[in-house]
Order: sequence, then structure tokens, then C-alpha cells
Amino acid sequence: MSIDFVPAKIVKGAGGAILEDVPHITDWLPDLPTYTNPLKYHPAYAAVRQYFVEESDVVAKDVVVNVNRTSGATYFRRAGPRDKIYFKPEDVKACIVTCGGLCPGLNTVIREIVCGLWTQYGVREIFGIIGGYRGFYCRNTIDLNPKVVNDIHKRGGTILCTSRGGHETSKIVDSIEDRGINQVYIIGGDGTQKGAWAIHKECVKRNLEVVVAGIPKTIDNDIDIIDKSFGFDTAVEEAQRAINAAHVEACSAQNGIGLVKLMGRYSGYIAMYATLASRDVDLCLIPEVPFYLEGPGGLYEFVDQRLHESGHMVIVVAEGAGQELIAESMGSHDNLVDPSGNPLLLDVGLWLSQNLKSYFAKAHPTYKEPLTLKYIDPTYMVRAIPSNASDNVYCTLLAHSAIHGAMAGYCGFTVGPVNNRHCYIPIPRVVSTQRHVNVADRMWARLLSGTNQPDFLRYKVVMEERRRTKALKQAESKEEHVPKQILKSPPVSPSQTCPLTDVDINGSNVTKQMKDDSTARISTGDRQFFPATGYPLVTSPVPGDPTANFNQETP
Repeated sequence: MSIDFVPAKIVKGAGGAILEDVPHITDWLPDLPTYTNPLKYHPAYAAVRQYFVEESDVVAKDVVVNVNRTSGATYFRRAGPRDKIYFKPEDVKACIVTCGGLCPGLNTVIREIVCGLWTQYGVREIFGIIGGYRGFYCRNTIDLNPKVVNDIHKRGGTILCTSRGGHETSKIVDSIEDRGINQVYIIGGDGTQKGAWAIHKECVKRNLEVVVAGIPKTIDNDIDIIDKSFGFDTAVEEAQRAINAAHVEACSAQNGIGLVKLMGRYSGYIAMYATLASRDVDLCLIPEVPFYLEGPGGLYEFVDQRLHESGHMVIVVAEGAGQELIAESMGSHDNLVDPSGNPLLLDVGLWLSQNLKSYFAKAHPTYKEPLTLKYIDPTYMVRAIPSNASDNVYCTLLAHSAIHGAMAGYCGFTVGPVNNRHCYIPIPRVVSTQRHVNVADRMWARLLSGTNQPDFLRYKVVMEERRRTKALKQAESKEEHVPKQILKSPPVSPSQTCPLTDVDINGSNVTKQMKDDSTARISTGDRQFFPATGYPLVTSPVPGDPTANFNQETP
């Protein structure tokens, strides 16, 4: 689903300040009455000085600016409770839906939305949509109250279940209208937030008294504008267990390598922060820094050097790293996507493991001790655990900010902290670009100085030389193998065609009819795969198990 960045509302303030404002329900229903916020009389909040946020309160997008260029700064509307609200609590029918992959903290956000609506505003009709966007028109809802969600924050996953895809705007809004829902809380990543914006626009088109609030969720921390996404701290903390295990395995063998693959489709934040926190990692590979294997400054040279110096090493690789390099060596698989429309990634962990084994078998056949490589993929461990204490507090703030915004009539927004202050950001602004690791920043410099790994600055030169060499070899091969006679191939019966076998993460086989051998693949996760033809491969029996690794043969 594509979305054009069209700012909802731009308000210019004194001194050239620019407020990127969010839509309000009065933009299309101007005659709505207002009500006094019940928090004004709530014993827990009544004594707090200046508890309500003023309409003129804003949050600066940038706090570090040039003293000579302070005009034209961008601001967002500050989150928090307002003195006046646009919904009677007894008339509110709220629903909550979770979409996309799992992430630590999902249940905490659900709990705090329910408890916040119930205890702070007195809302009594709260529903959970089962199974993601499809749940609006395919599944039943469940009633939610503080008793139902009391201890769900201690569990991983989501009690509402989740799914990818299934967004049909008209069907979803039909369901919202038929059920009389007037507040929709949508928890998900950038694709889910794009869907939330489409739902908001359809509600405006139908003049419905419905507000849509987004709570951003991505374990990769790749949502733009906000400081960080919930679950990220927990993911970095849990990744330490896998790195520690890899370090123990590597230290316990001569020429030992511990290879850990972490989540990070397009952004390498988890890999970078886990490396900085660990102090045991020798090499960190992320999508933002393309790497190459052979030649001066390449990965093989560095691995050789580190094994010679220390006798062991630990490598951390983000799942989206090296995709161009893998595709060139195995062939393109650009047309494969998941149900959300995201391109499926080639499994860099398995590919790198196989290449390291092959290289050392050929380059060092006389090693007294063979290479011992342990590959650990903790993906499903990391994303399925409950959130830690820090993320639990963060999830509470996100949920409460979303509630306050919806009750105040704001809609079509994503809530999140900007410079440590929670605010309401227009959804198109958040999803217009993805956040990536800034490799020109001091944080990446700290990592390089800690690992002493190569910077791979010769990547473009090396890849151009590789493509040129490959093209010359192909041209020579065509000249040497000019066919003397064109032979007709005998007809092939349907029974002789080769089956395509997909092996899912549970080990079950699903057989389809192949049209092209190049599409055969082994699914190594819900968003990754590995070609099944033309490449020898040993897979772990249970991907995601922290103790699963390659059963290495002596090179």
C-alpha cells in the first residue's frame, strides 16, 4: 500500500515556526459539542498542577540547531489530556487491533489502552479485533475490561492474535460503521499505519464520527521521527543471550566462529546496539553498510586476521545485510513477497555460514584445527518474549497518550516521543520515509573503534570488478560452446516435471508444481528464505532455537 506525504495541516506560528498538525474531528464535523474532561474530578489527577495540556503546546522536531538558523523550525502537537473532550465516555465504543509481526510489549499496550479508557475516562465498551485487519470483517470480537487484561503484560505475543495483509478499506469501515465503533486504536508498523491512514480518510469521506489513533510498532526501530519504538530495548537485551552463547561456543574451540543473525530488515539498529552492549562482538554487519568477501579490506581477510590473533571471533549480522551480494551469487528473487507486500529476504545467516566454511576449506586445507562455526538464529525468541521494565513504562505512556488524543478529537495520528516528549504526528509524516542507521554518526564510529572491523569502503569498486569478470567469463563460455547441431528435445509429460518443495519452519513439506527451478526455495522464517536448488545447504532443525546451530563437518 503506497501513501503520498501530504501534510494534514500546516500552521505557521510567530517567528517562522511551522506546526505539522494532525486532523481533528471538527475538520469535517464542525458542530460537535464538547464535554468537560472527567480527569478534572479524578482524585488521582485533580491535585496535579497544570495536568492538562494547552492547545498551543508543541514539541520541537530538532533540539540541536544552528544558532544562526533558528527560524522555520518544525514542531508537532504535544500529547496529553485536554480540558475539553469531544466524546461522552458513556457513548464511546472503542476497538483495538494488532497487525504485522510480533514484538515485545504488544500485550502491555493493549492492557494500558483498556485500563486507561476504563479507569481514567469511564469507558465501558471496549472490543478487541481478532486476527489483524481481517478480523474486522472475518472474525468475531472479544470484550475487553481490566479483569480480562490484568496480567497479559507478563506474556509475550498478543492476546488479540495478529496477521499480515488483509487490509480492505471499504470492508473495514463498513464493519466499524455497522458496529457503531467511534474510536479505533491500531497497533502496527509502517504498513499498518498506512492502513490506518486509509481507514481515517474513508471515515472522513463518509462523515463518520470516528477517530483513528495509531501506536507505532516495529522491533527493528525503523519508524521515522519518533525517538525509538517499543520493544526495542527488550530486543537488544534478549539478543545479548544469543551473543553470549555464540561467544562461549567460539572461545571453546580452536578457530571458533560464533555467528548470530538478528532482526533488521532495512535498519541495523538491533545489531548495532547489541554489538555495542556486548563488547564480545568482532564484526557487525548491517543493511546500511554493504560488505564484500574477497580481496583487500574484505570479510575473509578480516576473519583470517582475527582468528590468527585471537583464535576465535563473534560475528553479528542483521537479516537485511548483504542482500545485493547474495542475489548476485545466487540469482535474483525480486518477485517474492510476504502477505504484507514486503520483499522476502535471502537468508544471510545460512549463506554466510556456508561461504565461510567453503573459503576456509579451500584457503587453509592444512589447518591443524578445522574451522568450527556455530550459527545461532534467535529471531523468534527475541520477538516473542514479554517486554522488560523500561519498555513496560514506555508502552504505558504510548497507550495513555493515544487515549488522550482520541478523546480530545484528534485523529489520523501516530503517537510517540520526539526528543523525549510525547506528541501527535501526522501518519503520512511518519511513514513517508524509513529510519536507517546513520553511518556518518558518532554511534557507528564508536562501534567501528570497538570492533576494529573494516569499513568496506571499496565495496562499489569490488562489485564492479566482479560484474565485469563475470560478464567476460559468460562471453567466453558462449564462444567456446557454439552448438554444432540443434537437437529437438523430446516432449516432457506432466509427470516428469520437477516439484517445487517449500519447507516451512515447522519442517512440514508443501509441494507445488514448478515452472522454473530457480524459484525453488526453503522458507527459513516468515519473511526469509533460501534457494533450494544449485546450492548445498544444511539447515537447523528448529530455526529460532538458541541452541540450534550447524552440525559442521571437518573442512
